[in-house]
Order: sequence, then structure tokens, then C-alpha cells
Amino acid sequence: MSTSSTDPAADNAAADPTRAHARIARLFVYPVKSCAGVELTEAVLTEAGLDLDRAWMVVDEQGEFVSQRQLPRMALIKAQLKLHEVVLRAPGMLALHLQIDTVEQPATVRIWDDEVPAYDMGPVAAQWFSDFLGQRLRLVRFDPEHRRLSDRRWTGDVEAPNAFTDGFPVLVVGQASLDALNEKLVAHGHDPVGIERFRPNIVLAGLDAHDEDRLAQLRVDADAPVLLQPVKPCSRCTIPDVDPATAATGTVVADTLQTYRRSERLDGAIAFGMNAIVREGDGAVLKVGQAVVGVWDFG
Repeated sequence: MSTSSTDPAADNAAADPTRAHARIARLFVYPVKSCAGVELTEAVLTEAGLDLDRAWMVVDEQGEFVSQRQLPRMALIKAQLKLHEVVLRAPGMLALHLQIDTVEQPATVRIWDDEVPAYDMGPVAAQWFSDFLGQRLRLVRFDPEHRRLSDRRWTGDVEAPNAFTDGFPVLVVGQASLDALNEKLVAHGHDPVGIERFRPNIVLAGLDAHDEDRLAQLRVDADAPVLLQPVKPCSRCTIPDVDPATAATGTVVADTLQTYRRSERLDGAIAFGMNAIVREGDGAVLKVGQAVVGVWDFG
């Protein structure tokens, strides 16, 4: 951590070296898994993550989830949250309106190794996604009555539910971690990239690069007690190399990350950001600007 006396967070850290001080810089939810995110100034936290985060998911005819890994054009599908609906827009398509509290037929779908109950969103939504993405697809809504639990190898005795995320309720990334990556990209003649490529829920300012890796807990100064526990480094696939503005793909981000971000905890896979579970705070409101105090993991 920096020790400049002009930095209040650094002063706090110097006074208590077991604590790291930060603030929430940005908040994102991704209503439809693997489509573009929605940046918010505040969001309701639930035990399964931010409200409406990955509440919907696109599946193929076998009920298997699809993502930008196979269909990078999903990055061009943008969502707008309204009081009772989510509005989806994509280039060349009329808007698709999804009623938040309306579903159609029950369905069973598969995400990674989990087979979970869901609700099909009907033929109009299915046709919309099929037309834009060029193959037969359907849209499903997560069944809120189902408890899909995060991997207990990482959460231990804690039952941490999530919806259609890859596996954990909340993804935390430090702004300084992105800044460090962009310094390397620019130094090698590449354009900097935005945080959107890494699909975080919470972006923290005030930490040094990758300090989020070394925190055992994060307590947020919200309207009710909020305690997040980082449990697993976030392994990275090809999605950070999808340009969210054009859906063009490449390898520059992964090529750069593999030079310095291979994680022993993930058997050498690239890691960027930390998956966290919600220990306290179901129903609390997170807001941009809120103070965050982290406890260093000295284990």
C-alpha cells in the first residue's frame, strides 16, 4: 500500500496495518448472463449477489448455457433496467421487453456441472435471441426458489447461493489492477481496455494493484451491516479479449495477463479479480462512494 501522508486511506492503513481502506468506485449487474452489463449508482445486495444479476440466461436446444466464449456477439446485447421490466436492445433489432415478474413454462437447464430448474421466457424471446445470434436459442429465468450453491471446496462450511453466475455471488476487482494491466498493454503498443471486459460487480478504488487477492474479508459502510468474503481468484477465459463495443475478438489481453497473472491457487490458470460470497448484508443497499474496510489475509 502507498504510504503518502496526503492519502487518507494510506494514513488509515499505516495506523492499522491489518486493515486496507477503499471505496466502491463502480457497480455493475448483468441481467442476462454474458450480455452487456448495466452500470448503477446503487444496487440491492442479496445473499445470492446483486439484485437481478445473472437472473436470465441464454441456452441452446439442449438446455446448455451459451456465452461470449462461443457467441461473442452477445456482448452487443445491452440491457436497461426499469421498474417492472428489463429492456434488451441489439444492433438491427427491435427492443425486447422482459417483465421482471413474468415467466412461462418450467424448464431444466445446465450451467457448467449444475443442472438447475428455470423458467422459459417464451417464443418471442427465443426468436429474438435466435435471430440476433444466428442459431436456435432460448432465454430462461432462474428459479428463485432453487438454491444453487457455490463450490464448497472454496466456501468451506458456508452455503453461498448464486443465480446464473459462473459460480459465486459477487466478483470484486480493484481499479488499480486494471490500471496496471493497461500500463503493460500501452507499453507494448496496444490500446488500453475498460473494466467492462472483466465483468465485475464491485470495482474498488484506493487499493494497490491486486490487493483484492490478499483480503480475507470486506466490510462495506452501507445502510445495514455488509460483510463480503473473497474466497476464490477469478480464473479468466477468452471473454476479456472480446471488445464490448464491437464484439471483435483477439488474444492481446490474455497474452499479457499470462506473463504475470498465473495463479498457483488455480494450478497456473490466469486470475484477475476475486470471487466473493455474502456473509452479511442480505437486503442492504450498496452505493458508489461507500467506504470499504478490508482485513488482510495473512494465512
